Amino acid sequence: MMSRAHITIPRALRDLEILSARIGRDPELVQGAGGNTSIKDDGVLWVKASGFWLAQAGDADIFIPTDLRGIRRRIAAGDDDPVGPERLAPTDARRPSIETSLHALLPHRVVLHVHSVNAVAWAVRTDAPDRLAERLEGLRWAFAPYARPGLPLTRAVDRAVHEKPGAEPDVIVLGNHGMVIGGDDTDQAENLLAEVERRLAVIPRRMAPVPWAALEAIAAGTPWRPAADEVAHAVGLDPEALEIARGGVLYPDHVVFLGSGVPSAPADADPVAWLADRAAAAPPIVALPALGILLRSDLPPSGQAMAVCLGLVASRMASSAPIRYLRREDEHELLGWDAEKFRQLINR
Repeated sequence: MMSRAHITIPRALRDLEILSARIGRDPELVQGAGGNTSIKDDGVLWVKASGFWLAQAGDADIFIPTDLRGIRRRIAAGDDDPVGPERLAPTDARRPSIETSLHALLPHRVVLHVHSVNAVAWAVRTDAPDRLAERLEGLRWAFAPYARPGLPLTRAVDRAVHEKPGAEPDVIVLGNHGMVIGGDDTDQAENLLAEVERRLAVIPRRMAPVPWAALEAIAAGTPWRPAADEVAHAVGLDPEALEIARGGVLYPDHVVFLGSGVPSAPADADPVAWLADRAAAAPPIVALPALGILLRSDLPPSGQAMAVCLGLVASRMASSAPIRYLRREDEHELLGWDAEKFRQLINR
């Protein structure tokens, strides 16, 4: 294996860094350390390192070189770890993105994996394929049902891609997860992402003003504090968004950074007393109807970003929508997964 010092860094990687930073600064596309991007050049797959934020691209060295052909051979052979042995800088302590095998699988030179809140608002519905077909008509697209991030998701996408022989999709919507966009270069990928976003756009519902003073008073002396971003408070202030959040977990990163679901006080409960009863366990996020959201004081930035994501997604949906929540076994699988434990450690 070569060390990175002997790998030629492609000029196009700079274009990907610029695009990645732009995507990473948009919370409607990427939240916290979620999402990842890649570019293929001369047999090398440059992919975002696990745990880093796309918004850091350009300011930090967040891309790792891997052997594209080697990863593809291992995927085809059914290897349970197609990525690890194919790192071209094995002494680098960073790990390639959890989704590296997915990036390697796709034929496009540039691949963007985003957690678009518009896409997620459709992708969590049980009727997602039919509803997406109405909006993505004319594009080459596919839908992959939920699978755990990493190799299981890669295999699910591989099945979805081959359901349409001769018409490899450039857009893949991932059930309960997000979407993947592929292009020949960064401009093509970015333009396609913008077009898909335009087609999937859902206008969020208006919500009441955040009662900051009341929330601060209620949180005083507790393990929680009001979420800093008012968008997160949609889950407490909008009755339909609250009902959706109470129903279960919509996507993997919620489990990883916020735990299982959103504990919420009954509408007629005394919020101070209700919080006192839960102070010992102190879940990362709690909802107070008609008041807003409280987050545990030690919640890292990625957890705070996921609270914003939940507000952005839930405020775009109606509680009457047919929703597919993650199953308990899906949640347990995520919490017991070494790759996600590593990502959480990085984010701390």
